[in-house]
Amino acid sequence: MSIIEKKVVDKIEVLENNLIQVRTASVIEKDGKELTRTFERKLLVPTDNITNEDYKVQLVANAIWSSDVIKEYKDFITNRENTI
Repeated sequence: MSIIEKKVVDKIEVLENNLIQVRTASVIEKDGKELTRTFERKLLVPTDNITNEDYKVQLVANAIWSSDVIKEYKDFITNRENTI
């Protein structure tokens, strides 16, 4: 009887404003059969350090977060802070 717990990035979504939403599934299996599956979500922004993210997340981020996208995001944050 073996019990295995694993975490799997099972969904990567690019949102309208170039933010990336990542869903991670925590799966517990016993003898090859899934017992439970729970989810966590997190949001990544273009200025985040992604070096510790799953390689698939890194591929998506590197594909969409061009220098223009990063600048646009930084400008958005600066403008928002100035209006508060």
